[in-house]
Amino acid sequence: MSLTRWERMTQWPLIAVACLFLVAYAWPTIDVGLPPTAGALCGTVVTVSWVVFAVDYLVRLVLAPRRWIFVRSNLLDLAAVALPALRPLRLLRLIALVGVVHRTIGTSLRGRVAIYVGGATTFVIFLAALAALDAERGAPDASITTMGDALWWAMTTVTTVGYGDLYPVTTAGRFVAAALMLCGIALLGTVTASLASWLLDRVREVEEHSQNATRKDVALLTEEVRALRRELAAQRSSTVQDDRPT
Repeated sequence: MSLTRWERMTQWPLIAVACLFLVAYAWPTIDVGLPPTAGALCGTVVTVSWVVFAVDYLVRLVLAPRRWIFVRSNLLDLAAVALPALRPLRLLRLIALVGVVHRTIGTSLRGRVAIYVGGATTFVIFLAALAALDAERGAPDASITTMGDALWWAMTTVTTVGYGDLYPVTTAGRFVAAALMLCGIALLGTVTASLASWLLDRVREVEEHSQNATRKDVALLTEEVRALRRELAAQRSSTVQDDRPT
């Protein structure tokens, strides 16, 4: 089996696993009063998700024709596999979800920039809010203590507005803020580039239409000039014949 075929086969199953992973991660983070049974279930789903991500990465690594290049090109997936060794940094669990969704949805929506940017922005805001809430809740003097606060903070940060009413006080929360600001700059650049590309396409279409119309007009004028030349040549020939002595 080739790497391309494996990725095509596992694309939607991985999306399903990623969605389950997101629910299992978000539920305990948002609902602090979650029953122990539900919390244990969420933990089991997260663990199973790690296994699925790890198996997928290892299979793709084995199927890759150039493994070193594959490793360098899939650093997010490698981080997802290595996360069990980084358990103190709980917010890094989200790297697995980012890597899977980018590899699947990002590829399938290529060419639909507006949809991809809109979906990616919503996704990044939600994940950053979860990560910030997970890092900030319970910290002394924390201002981000509810999901509503986290979402508001994420939206003001990703748009580079930064009102300053909410801000992270923990080291992990500040790492999330830095990553979110970089994502905001990247998304703004993507939107600007997409708009510029769209405008250039419209200008190119207008220019091509004008050029086609100009070529058509030039062709008609050329044909008229040729017709006039033929008519003048015929008249001259007739005049010469009339002037000849009989």
